Amino acid sequence: MSHRSLSTRTARATRRTLAAVTAALLTAAVAACGGGGGATTNADGTLTFSVALIEPDITTVPILAALDAVRQEGHQVKVVELAEPELAIEGLAKGDYAFSAEATSPALIAIQQGAPIRIIADVVGNQWAVYGTTGVNTCDDLAGRPFGIFSEGAVATAMAKDWVRGTCAAGKEPRYLTIGGSDVRAQALLAGEIDATPLEITDAVTLEASGKTGFTRIADFATSLPDLHPQTVYANADFIGDHREVTQLFVDALVAEHRKINENPQYLVDLVTKHLPDTKDPNVAQIAQRYVDGGLFDAAALTDTNVQGTIDFFVRAGVLKDGMTAADAADLSFVKATS
Repeated sequence: MSHRSLSTRTARATRRTLAAVTAALLTAAVAACGGGGGATTNADGTLTFSVALIEPDITTVPILAALDAVRQEGHQVKVVELAEPELAIEGLAKGDYAFSAEATSPALIAIQQGAPIRIIADVVGNQWAVYGTTGVNTCDDLAGRPFGIFSEGAVATAMAKDWVRGTCAAGKEPRYLTIGGSDVRAQALLAGEIDATPLEITDAVTLEASGKTGFTRIADFATSLPDLHPQTVYANADFIGDHREVTQLFVDALVAEHRKINENPQYLVDLVTKHLPDTKDPNVAQIAQRYVDGGLFDAAALTDTNVQGTIDFFVRAGVLKDGMTAADAADLSFVKATS
């Protein structure tokens, strides 16, 4: 197993990727009806099914722990690791997988195209923030200065541009530079190659632990976009319709894992050690504490209001067409029923 980063991959969902999802699903969604999430019922009444995850990281280890709890009830669960979110979305639509968890936007665009997928829980809250170098304290300070992004269509870029449009004065926009993922951009900020960039928590902690001073958090998207949930758990609609008890078991277990983390951040560190044994990050304890301090782990955080807010954001960003409702996209009955 190769060395892993604790960083998430939410920013991967570019418009190019979303277009690929759409094209694949125009055929797959129609053929997927009755797929049942690839589940089979065993002789003793338990289920065998598969779950797709995209390169598991610190935000998805609670999901792996929740699946262990499902296994303890006798169900056989196979975790399939995939390289790109569109593969998980296509597999969900076809009924190959019962659940997956990744960037919300590919799931929403697939649902809008008719795929039998529903959002059922939260993976992690909006952890993104914009960090600037010395002398960059406000949006207007960025006028004409290099601002690192993953790609023009990435979710983090959409959040950053939404913030710039609503915050910077006219003519004060930064100069966007496509560089790479959050970890790469953090290194570019440290090296003085860019003056600001959106970072997720793992890379923000790395930036702070570098020993270099002068970096400022100039925007917190958890505050400015409180109803945006960029990373969620979604499921094959036929599976959750046919197997509501097992779906509830999984959601209850995920909620319980998040509660354990919030009670003791060391529990998240332990989950990383167990499920990502090849991960080497000296800052993992600080990263875990930051997630807890931000209240970011709450699988039951989704509501009709913030699901609609998430949809509305992606409509505003040009990813979705207008008209989708929270009821179209999500089945929140499971999080509402958690004890």
